[in-house]
Amino acid sequence: MDGEELTEHETALYDRQIRVWGADAQRRLSKSHILVSGLKGTVVEFCKNIVLAGVGSVTLNDDRLVTEELLSANFLIPLDENVYAGKTLAELCCDSLKDFNPMVRVSVEKGALSNFGVDFFDKFDVVVVSCCSLSTKKSVNEKCRTLSKRMAFYTVDCRDNCGEIFVDLQNYIYSKKKDDETFQCHLDYPSFEKAIAVPWKSLPRRVSKLYLAMRVIEKYEELEGRVPGETSAADLVNVQKLRKELCEAHSVSESQIPDSILQRLLEGRQEFPPVCAIIGGILGQEVIKAISGKGDPLKNFFFFDAMDGKGVIEDISEQKAQG
Repeated sequence: MDGEELTEHETALYDRQIRVWGADAQRRLSKSHILVSGLKGTVVEFCKNIVLAGVGSVTLNDDRLVTEELLSANFLIPLDENVYAGKTLAELCCDSLKDFNPMVRVSVEKGALSNFGVDFFDKFDVVVVSCCSLSTKKSVNEKCRTLSKRMAFYTVDCRDNCGEIFVDLQNYIYSKKKDDETFQCHLDYPSFEKAIAVPWKSLPRRVSKLYLAMRVIEKYEELEGRVPGETSAADLVNVQKLRKELCEAHSVSESQIPDSILQRLLEGRQEFPPVCAIIGGILGQEVIKAISGKGDPLKNFFFFDAMDGKGVIEDISEQKAQG
């Protein structure tokens, strides 16, 4: 991302942004390459934000065809059925995203995310995944970590009117200003697999209930071989059994994971556009921070629940648990 300077046209186009975060940050953005897999409403909000911000390129990966459910929160899908007949979700979103900022190269990569090898990910600076299984999240994150360069990895999941973002920036160094003085900060991030392996008993008592509930739902989908999000109220009894098993294994009370939250996550197949805008906006902001190296990044989970309107950051790692 340390290529040539901004062109005159880029400087003029991104003038307002340059005034906010500086020419160097904008140059880094314009040379960055981002892979996005799983194009639900939250993710397309994120894509819109980073395309408008002026990243170098965005590669989209989602071979699904359009369904009525996907139409509910994905504003990049044209309303005319004749336009999207036979096209994948990634192809449709690609066509629409190009209109937001012609300076950004937007393309499509077909194929299952889990089948891509390590070398494939070497082309990117940031990888954002959604709508994928627990095992795929783990494997893609580990592939990114095996590369010689530092890779920013994110997962995002929005169900009903709440959502989760996970961040892995590996060994991350960034600049921070305080009292007109700039100094460097360092953060050490765990992988997704290591983060969710932290024993629940060692987590803070007031840890987000959404964190624990998401782990139960995620595990249930994996055990049942379900596509993420393809659950319903009919699964609640079996999910309650799994919750009991996991809570006993971790020596925590089942009251930490209320039925009400599990039910919402199981039934919430459709996303709410306002929640998509909030979570997609925060994700875009975090990716811009990671690329530019400016501002305090999120470490390492973020949760938002529209029921109380609160956003919560949880630092879940082995070091934090031991500390």
